[in-house]
Amino acid sequence: MIDQIIEFNRDFVARKAYEQYITDKYPDKHLAVLSCMDTRLTELLPAALGLRNGDAKIIKNAGALVISPFDSAMRSLIVAVYELGVNEIMVVAHSGCGACHMSFSHFRDEMLARGITEETLNVVRHSGIDLDQWLEGFKDTEQSVTATVSTIRNHPLMPAEVTVRGFIIDSVTGMLQDVC
Repeated sequence: MIDQIIEFNRDFVARKAYEQYITDKYPDKHLAVLSCMDTRLTELLPAALGLRNGDAKIIKNAGALVISPFDSAMRSLIVAVYELGVNEIMVVAHSGCGACHMSFSHFRDEMLARGITEETLNVVRHSGIDLDQWLEGFKDTEQSVTATVSTIRNHPLMPAEVTVRGFIIDSVTGMLQDVC
């Protein structure tokens, strides 16, 4: 598959198909969106929000979560605010998310089945990583969005004037439900 993508890319560049996407690094709408990496949202999310290339910084991860105040999603949001002029943040989770009810116990079995040893898992645990917490999903999407919004709003490095709001998008229709 990767070789096919590389072949497509060479043709894309040769045709100068990139020209319609040229923009700069600053989001035109001064907006960042933290959303889930779910494939259903790849085109649906920007279309449902009316976003075009260059309008917003879109940060994606499993579950649209900030799992700790200093994780990579929070780092990206801080960079977006201070370096790229973002003054509004939307947290957009979605219906039917795979991170809902996700747990390390499930991943553990999958990891062992694919050749990761119990010894390796113990080394990771002893390095200070709590795999149960790190690979835990959430049970309630609305509660998850509320917690993530709270973590962003209350982050010691987040300016008080930055607007942070949370939503759940319907994975089929794109309809937004305002959570907080």
